[in-house]
Amino acid sequence: MTSFALHLLRHGEPEITGRMLGRTDCAATATGIAACVEQVSDLDVEVVISSDLARARSAAEAIGQTLGLTVAIDRRWRELDFGSWDGLSSAEIDGDALGRFWNDPDAHAPPGGEQWSTLVARVAEAIGELPPRPTLIVTHGGAMRAALAHLCGFEQRQLWAFELSYAALLSLRVWPGEPPSAQIAGLWP
Repeated sequence: MTSFALHLLRHGEPEITGRMLGRTDCAATATGIAACVEQVSDLDVEVVISSDLARARSAAEAIGQTLGLTVAIDRRWRELDFGSWDGLSSAEIDGDALGRFWNDPDAHAPPGGEQWSTLVARVAEAIGELPPRPTLIVTHGGAMRAALAHLCGFEQRQLWAFELSYAALLSLRVWPGEPPSAQIAGLWP
């Protein structure tokens, strides 16, 4: 079975920070986009995919232009939907409810929001449809953690040990199959 390189890039710094940005669609800063382009400047990729949200899509389009590749948009790579918390700061959310969510995002999803397992399932579906070619996906921190859960078997609580700052690059070697598996090749903040 042939493996392939899968690179997951978190979008650059958004114009709105310090908020629960799930489905909220805001632009990335010019500096954030430039940081993403710089982060992947040495990668050899044949496929570029992006979340449909502007903060990821703008970086993907700049990268695609630099590499001469067309960017495919796939909404399954969106961030977790924070429901009624979307767009709010932590201070604007009941602290006990927020703590329960971070402790167990399946049992205590945000009101009207998405369960962690739903995010993992949609990212797993997207991964299952990837061509076995060197691929870059410009996405969000939650989707990157969901990919690690699916491909490497990390439990949800373990995933918070990974710092995924804006423009962080996570590189994996993926072996397709049922189930697929992967090895972490590198993480660059």
